[in-house]
Amino acid sequence: MQCKYFGECGACRIYEDGYEAQLDYKLKLNKQRFKPFYKGDILACKSPESNYRSRSEFKIWHKDDEIHYAMNHLEHKGVVLVDECPQVNIHIFKLMPKLLKSIKNQDIDFKLFGADFLSSASGEIVVSLIYHRKLDEQWQNKAKIIANELGIYIIGRSRKQKLIIGQDYITESLNIDEKIFKFSYIENSFTQPNIKVNEQMISWALKQVESSSGDLLELYCGAGNFTIPFAKKFKKVLATEISKSSINAAKENMLLNDVKNIEFVRMSVEDFVGALDGVREYHRMKDIDINSYNIDTIFVDPPRSGMDEVSCSFASRYDNILYISCNPESLLTDLELLCQTHEVVNMALFDQFAYTHHVEMGVKLLRKIK
Repeated sequence: MQCKYFGECGACRIYEDGYEAQLDYKLKLNKQRFKPFYKGDILACKSPESNYRSRSEFKIWHKDDEIHYAMNHLEHKGVVLVDECPQVNIHIFKLMPKLLKSIKNQDIDFKLFGADFLSSASGEIVVSLIYHRKLDEQWQNKAKIIANELGIYIIGRSRKQKLIIGQDYITESLNIDEKIFKFSYIENSFTQPNIKVNEQMISWALKQVESSSGDLLELYCGAGNFTIPFAKKFKKVLATEISKSSINAAKENMLLNDVKNIEFVRMSVEDFVGALDGVREYHRMKDIDINSYNIDTIFVDPPRSGMDEVSCSFASRYDNILYISCNPESLLTDLELLCQTHEVVNMALFDQFAYTHHVEMGVKLLRKIK
């Protein structure tokens, strides 16, 4: 990827010698990091070298009666004004200059300070315009003109206000091992930003459970990114997530893919463990017969903070643990606990955030033979 803002824009931090060099750096770093727990090869799943992000956020900067996209500066507290970004997918890339021009033409830039893009691979786009003022009917009428002109959906956001022009979601299709899965991605909710790496990540996870014969328990299931494909491999799946909007999206995605063998429960991990152990009864678990499950595999995809001691102890009850981590440092801490009872038998690195220090890691653990 070539970018005229390398060295200034804080979005990319590792770019010298090109993509392969930054990937090699990440791979060597994490091989050394996880050496105490795993000495085998780590599979490296590559990102496209440019136009790989389907979700992106930009500041809107006002200067000399013009508006610009802006990103945090790499080295100091200021910003870098940008007129393009080769990170974003080709549909967002082409839209960016047109959108600024339309916003200025319709005169709806007053107190606009942010623009967030969410795009499918096919070019369906939701743009969230974020303001420091209340939005009125006049704004809605002008935003509708822009949406129609550009063929996009627009969300107007300000304090305690969300105005929807068209719809607030896109529908994405993922190709996982020649099978198509459809997902509804809602504006302002978490989605995997790199579609091609996400497809590789799901495919890798599915390969790790090919020999599993029981049912699956998933913690931190989100909107079902892994859950839906997993349902094709397991007889039954029980999945938990604390976010109400994510659970609602997961249930919608289950319908989109005609999947019927998943039970979603909106509970925190701590409450879920308490419910299974009979610490107290939860209304949300009343229709679930936990004894009907034959769970031999647990899958976790926790937030950046990782799992806590209680969650690690709970996961250790199961013979097979599959862990996707968006933070290698918290994963390292969790492995210190998990490897008291289990051993790492496979690892993968997913270059979800090319040209940054961030990676996602996949780990398969099996119970140690006594």
